Amino acid sequence: MPPLLSVAIITKNEEHNLARTLASVQFADEIIIIDSASTDRTVEIARSFNASVYDEPWQGFAAQKNSAIAKCSGTWILSLDADEELSPELQQQIRTLLPSNPPHDAYFIRRRNLFLGRWMKRGGYYPDPKLRLFRRDAANFSHSPRFAERPVHETIAFDGDAVTLDFDLIHHAYPTLESYLEHMDRYSTLGAQLLVDSGKTSRSLVGFHVNILLVPQLTFIWNYFCRLGFLDGREGLLLHLYHAAYTSWKYAKAWQTVRKSIPA
Repeated sequence: MPPLLSVAIITKNEEHNLARTLASVQFADEIIIIDSASTDRTVEIARSFNASVYDEPWQGFAAQKNSAIAKCSGTWILSLDADEELSPELQQQIRTLLPSNPPHDAYFIRRRNLFLGRWMKRGGYYPDPKLRLFRRDAANFSHSPRFAERPVHETIAFDGDAVTLDFDLIHHAYPTLESYLEHMDRYSTLGAQLLVDSGKTSRSLVGFHVNILLVPQLTFIWNYFCRLGFLDGREGLLLHLYHAAYTSWKYAKAWQTVRKSIPA
């Protein structure tokens, strides 16, 4: 009999997160990790949990995750990020669900995003469902050309019916402001390239001001006030304020990339 559940994870210098993640999936039959030249204890930690580790050069989020999925032999695949862990309730639900030959081929999992250690319950950050559990060959990150080459915000492509599980995946996203700002700087660069590739950079002075000033302000108002982000305390204020700044950075970097072809 093939393994029932395989867990697929990609890593690079995740020694501060990985043990927590792997401890939450010890009930799985197989753990596959694609590592990209980690220089810390990531690989050592992975092997201490009996994970199968493959060292591969970085090819982008979607390609790395597809490589991990391709190496899984389980009937079911659970795709995780290295800074995520299954809540005890979710562990039990998956352990009970899979042996019952469930009727659906894929399942969304609600994600509980933490910022500076606080659960962001509002402002669009919860329940944040992600399709992470699916039958092997039913879904991956490359079935749809729309998502295949994305440098960021990769999405699992699945065409069938999927339902949402009852319990949460806990995302230890940004334990410090420094980690959040570094992450947003890197992601705004990748997001800017998406804008350039899709032709969504404005060539007009008005469009420039809308993208750099108005869109970030409206993003903050929508998430912080309309979606009740202000109820998440000081951490909520910082998160939505800096997320709005990220939006401005993304458009500014896209403009910088194509500025030579845009009239002053």
